[in-house]
Amino acid sequence: MHDDGYFDERVAARYDDEAAGLFEPEALDPVVDFLAELAGNGHALELGIGTGRVALPLAQRGVQVHGIELSTAMVAKLRAKPGGEDVGVTIGDFATTTVDGSFSLAYLVFNTIMNLTTQEAQVACFRNVSAHLQPGGCFVIEVMIPELQRLPPGETFRVFRGSETYWGIDEYDVANQGLISHHLELVDDKLERVSMPFRYAWPSEYDLMAQLAGMRLRERWGGWKREPFTSDSDKHVSVWEKVAV
Repeated sequence: MHDDGYFDERVAARYDDEAAGLFEPEALDPVVDFLAELAGNGHALELGIGTGRVALPLAQRGVQVHGIELSTAMVAKLRAKPGGEDVGVTIGDFATTTVDGSFSLAYLVFNTIMNLTTQEAQVACFRNVSAHLQPGGCFVIEVMIPELQRLPPGETFRVFRGSETYWGIDEYDVANQGLISHHLELVDDKLERVSMPFRYAWPSEYDLMAQLAGMRLRERWGGWKREPFTSDSDKHVSVWEKVAV
């Protein structure tokens, strides 16, 4: 399950700096444009709101955003930002935590669905989202495509980033759809390591989770600029719509 221990004060303190590229307008504006269009005049629910990278600019567009977040340290960073006090946040696990009201949009960005490390938890998340959506409302997920095609036969490790001071290595457990992301960083000449567990799934499995929760696929893209989703895509942005009963 999504563990607060992986997003403690130490991680929260450096999170925005380490993800600086994701805050750049060229990366962030297409996300906010996409979500604002889907939200329309309704309310939006962000699962894993974190430090507010997406929620704050979305709120500035006039969308009322409420978040669910397990890490109090990440929420403290959100609250310290301009406009951060105006975004409602419920502390809890987004697979099961409920909030008042109904929403036209719910969204989970930047692989955060993978923080739920069992199929049971991911299915529960889809059901939880569906319960919060009004009929016709949409659930958006941005998540990577597992890089199994890049693994030589028998190999389980893939280096996704490397520099003089930082190494990122993904360790795959193919039989169990598991992934441990190892981050090793030189800080003041000391090597620090953070290893985080994830569960990956293919788009078809997410579609089945949506179906179990009373939703159906509306559109799927290779990115926030609505790039076509192909066999070469390294991620997908999927939109499921709650079926009106």
